[in-house]
Amino acid sequence: MPCSDDPARRAVGLRSQIEHHNVRYHQLDEPEVTDAEYDALVRELALIEEAHPDLVTADSPTRTVGAAPSPLFAEVEHLVPMMSLDNAVSLEELLAWGKRMERFISGDVDYVCELKIDGVAVSLLYEDGRYARAATRGDGRRGEDITPNVATVDAIPDCLDRAGDEPPRLLEVRGEIYMPLSAFEQLNQRQAEEGGRLFANPRNAGAGSLRQKDPGITASRHLGFWAYQAGTIEGGPVLTRHSETLDYLRSLGLPVNPEVTTVASLDDVYGFCGRWLEHRHDLDYEIDGVVVKVDDLAQRRELGATSKAPRWAIAFKFPPEERTTLLKNIMVSIGRTGKATPFAELEPVFVGGSTVGLSTLHNEDQVRKKDVRPGDTVIVRKAGDVIPEVVGPVPSLRPEGLPEWTFPTACPVCAHPLVRLPGVSDTFCTNVECPAQRYGRIEHFASRGAMDIEGLGERTVRLFVDLGLLDDVGDIYTLDFDRVGELEGFGEISVRNLRDAVERAKQRPLANLLAGLNIAHLGVTGSRALARSMGHLDRIMAASTEELAAVEGVGPTIAASVRQFFDNEANRAVVEKLRAAGVNFEGPGAPDVPQTLAGVSLVVTGTLERWSREAAEEAIKARGGKAPGTVSKKTAAVVVGESPGTAKLAKASEIGLPILDEDAFERVLEHGLEADG
Repeated sequence: MPCSDDPARRAVGLRSQIEHHNVRYHQLDEPEVTDAEYDALVRELALIEEAHPDLVTADSPTRTVGAAPSPLFAEVEHLVPMMSLDNAVSLEELLAWGKRMERFISGDVDYVCELKIDGVAVSLLYEDGRYARAATRGDGRRGEDITPNVATVDAIPDCLDRAGDEPPRLLEVRGEIYMPLSAFEQLNQRQAEEGGRLFANPRNAGAGSLRQKDPGITASRHLGFWAYQAGTIEGGPVLTRHSETLDYLRSLGLPVNPEVTTVASLDDVYGFCGRWLEHRHDLDYEIDGVVVKVDDLAQRRELGATSKAPRWAIAFKFPPEERTTLLKNIMVSIGRTGKATPFAELEPVFVGGSTVGLSTLHNEDQVRKKDVRPGDTVIVRKAGDVIPEVVGPVPSLRPEGLPEWTFPTACPVCAHPLVRLPGVSDTFCTNVECPAQRYGRIEHFASRGAMDIEGLGERTVRLFVDLGLLDDVGDIYTLDFDRVGELEGFGEISVRNLRDAVERAKQRPLANLLAGLNIAHLGVTGSRALARSMGHLDRIMAASTEELAAVEGVGPTIAASVRQFFDNEANRAVVEKLRAAGVNFEGPGAPDVPQTLAGVSLVVTGTLERWSREAAEEAIKARGGKAPGTVSKKTAAVVVGESPGTAKLAKASEIGLPILDEDAFERVLEHGLEADG
């Protein structure tokens, strides 16, 4: 908690900030802070009020829900208040919640774990089985009437299924309306094409889609819905557990999330949270935690609620993947192909499990579409191991008169002109001898996806180039190791390890060599295709554009680029250096491998013990098969290792596909699918 000599003044300031953010989040759908930053403000206020009970006010944000309904819509009074949830961010806080419950109830407790959907909470009312009304949560007692808009959401039925009996006379069901990630990407693509504002995230896009005066706009946004609670049931069955309620809602035709689990201990709850923290990105919708609820409805009644939240439920929040910070500057880096990429220099911020100070902005068009400017407060997103991304600015916090950023016209490294060719989004440095390009070409050649030369990373490459030890990738194999040993930081062991790594790299497969040569448009997949089809670098160098394009997985654009690369005398000179050094030029020819999987599609998911993901997929392709990244009806089987993707397994189960462990996979590689029944 920030230091303050006056808790009363700090509490007043926090309440003002929180109310401001409530309006921007709940009414305007234009938040200025992320959920994590908002939660931190509420937590700080709660700590002050706990230490100074005399400062608590009846309308404090720690005791109220959401925000008053927007005046743009008619008000709706909820039949039963829609409360908020208390939060936990650690096992200790989860266990503390369990201890608090013990004061009100005794005996064993079962818990229902549900994914916390990052969407908009809504209440749906059905009368005699027919959809009658929909409302936002609002301030918990009164929400906004969004009945026509919600009626356009395909997942929400107009009439309930009878489930063998008459539907209830009255049913109020609570749930979350969300925008699928696929729909979000399509929406932002349309916005970009039409010159519209890009949405920062699916939650804001979904909320904005619901608050449209024209329901047709809502319908075009392809929203989804998950039901998670019954507020009122009149004329229905007697239900004693929350899990029964979810089953009942499902039987009525309401969509209930399939990832709901009932467990018997808080340790099991924590395990569920951990699994979904790891696999949160396997889904086509965003989750920001897990909601934990007491299953027994009688125990819930014993527990009761505070003025704001039920005691029988808690939200376990995942670490934030979005934060706001200051965009200090936009600079440009020059890559191995000469591509000039703008990137953001940020006020360092802890997000997604690490401190982020830099973030890519991709190209000139992306900077313009996002309209980010040095001096902006921006939203930064980092999901797992994904490269940090500047999502967009917080417009309401932009200083007045802040100028737009313009792309530089000269290379920041060599001062040669930067050129953007017609019809492309990228800008390039025109000087092939630009030091930045030389660094990049050698770094890429030595990288793990290419020749995998351990010890020859970015800093070492730049040092060697600056000292004249390396000029191009061919010089790697004739390095003066005696001189390297004289450099500070290079002892006998490190020099020996680097020498051994360079020697091992001579035997890398042809596909790795091709991928490392920095041929425009030629990636790992195309390199493997050429290596399999032609079997030797000399044959690739001698092939015509037409012959190269005829290779499956290559095509005319890559073929032309390969032909252009090897027609360049400087590139051929580098190839001869590699030949003289004894670098492997041979690759697997298609006839050398039995085509046991010709036309067969296998999906690999999870971590295999004896195969990397790339090696497993390459083995499938070498035998004539296909290795797509997603499961479909065209998939023949799924190869499953440790920690597989939940969505892929669910789809495989739905279709009824065979599941192969590592041993079965190897039998299939050798003999085909019939080998494993």
